[in-house]
Amino acid sequence: MAQKPSIPKGTRDFSPVEMLRRKYIFSTIEQVFQKYGFLPLETPAMENLETLTGKYGEEGDRLIFKVLKRGAELDRALEDLSKGFADEALRYDLTVPFARYVVQHQNEIAFPFKRYQIQPVWRADRPQKGRYREFYQCDADVIGSASLISEVELVQLFDDVFTALGLQVVVKINDRKVLSGIAEVCGQPDKVVDIVTAIDKLDKIGREKVEEEMRTKGVSENAIKGIAPLFDLKGTWSDQRPVLEKWLASSSTAQQGLKDLSFTFDAVGALKSALLEFDPTLARGLDYYTGAIFEVKARVGTLQSSICGGGRYDDLTGIFGLKNMSGVGISFGADRIYDVLLETNKFPADLGGSTKLLFANFGEAEAMHCLKLLRQVREAGIAAELYPDQVKMAKQFKYADDKGIPYVAIIGENELKQGIVTVKDMRTGEQKAIKQDELIHGIH
Repeated sequence: MAQKPSIPKGTRDFSPVEMLRRKYIFSTIEQVFQKYGFLPLETPAMENLETLTGKYGEEGDRLIFKVLKRGAELDRALEDLSKGFADEALRYDLTVPFARYVVQHQNEIAFPFKRYQIQPVWRADRPQKGRYREFYQCDADVIGSASLISEVELVQLFDDVFTALGLQVVVKINDRKVLSGIAEVCGQPDKVVDIVTAIDKLDKIGREKVEEEMRTKGVSENAIKGIAPLFDLKGTWSDQRPVLEKWLASSSTAQQGLKDLSFTFDAVGALKSALLEFDPTLARGLDYYTGAIFEVKARVGTLQSSICGGGRYDDLTGIFGLKNMSGVGISFGADRIYDVLLETNKFPADLGGSTKLLFANFGEAEAMHCLKLLRQVREAGIAAELYPDQVKMAKQFKYADDKGIPYVAIIGENELKQGIVTVKDMRTGEQKAIKQDELIHGIH
């Protein structure tokens, strides 16, 4: 009995149409990355297990795909169980391998180091809608500088990418120092993670549930009352800043965060299509980020989840022994961007890479003649192909339709004698006869 073909759970095949769309997203992002001086980097699919473990928290460690030892090494591990069955693992994200690369190659790198990386990562997660075991990450980081100019450029980079993709987005920004200041002013600085993790859910569960969650995490009633001004913040950054400065006056940490945010808002200037908004409840990656925090959401369509994120971290490479290496990074969610572009019909009709002209096959003599023309057409930069078999025209036309090929060149016995080509426009059904030496001009 023939085996039924399948793929592992949590993985996907991408059809040619899907691949053209994905390549369009990646190439658009990549062009903007390069325009801003970021350089490409690739790291291996596998890292040493010790490189990855202990970097993502307890839950993250459980989701690392370990690679089983092989051959004699596996035999030795089976004899001595203390040696373990794996010493390598599939990449869990692009950030830790990047940190490892920077430390390993620190003497060859010109700092600040600006790199981008577009590669797949693997997580032994439970597959469900929108969550996969293999997926692509698309990251850009600047490491080796604490300058806020990097934050400014990343906001402008978001704007350039989404303007190029024709997508209207809002770039939300906050600062970890402001969040820490709120916890300080409320009298529970030790509870900053619990306080802000709850606040981060405000738009999903509402104020009452947020306060309830804080209570269950041991946040005092006085502290919860002290957070009240946060729920009343409204308007633009200019409206909110004076309120925050007054409320958080006793926290020098918060004041520095507000000063940094002001610099970013002032320096970014006018954006092409994105909106830059301050969001005091934005708290993604709180254990990780030390300064600015970014999140990007689409302003159109029903998919309101985050499509990009990022922030400033002060000691990414410290885990590998290189201290005080400040950086700021962002990550584009390619799958979510794909879904938004599809829903809002923003993918271009012609994504390139697909055949523009098909030469019909009427037999050996005609095909040999078409091969010469085919070479000329391709050298002119037009994607073209010759149908390989002499079959009924209906089948050849169907092939063109199925592949979305807009033009079919017909050179039968009569066309050969007259030195012409009959070109059929598959979208309108119209046919016109043109001289063979005018073919390239005729379909451009």
